[in-house]
Amino acid sequence: MSIQIKWTDNHPETGQRRFLCAHKFAGEWSFRWKLQRRGDWTRGLTPTLAMWEHVLDSLQRRYRRREGVTEADIVQVEKLLAEARRLAELRGD
Repeated sequence: MSIQIKWTDNHPETGQRRFLCAHKFAGEWSFRWKLQRRGDWTRGLTPTLAMWEHVLDSLQRRYRRREGVTEADIVQVEKLLAEARRLAELRGD
């Protein structure tokens, strides 16, 4: 089963609004972005800690509403978020 989460934030360098998408397919998460609502997606975005936190929050809300998100999906993202936090601490972020 595929999971897709879309939201907006501000581009860290330009401050311009950007559209983000986290997509899980075949057990792997990928992130992409675009600057215009109708534009083409740019793949290969490295997720930030804030992005993983947003994905986890979205999954937890969807799980409670029974929208195809499993407990295993939530556990997977919790582990990925913990690893992202650990790496951020090592970098001094």
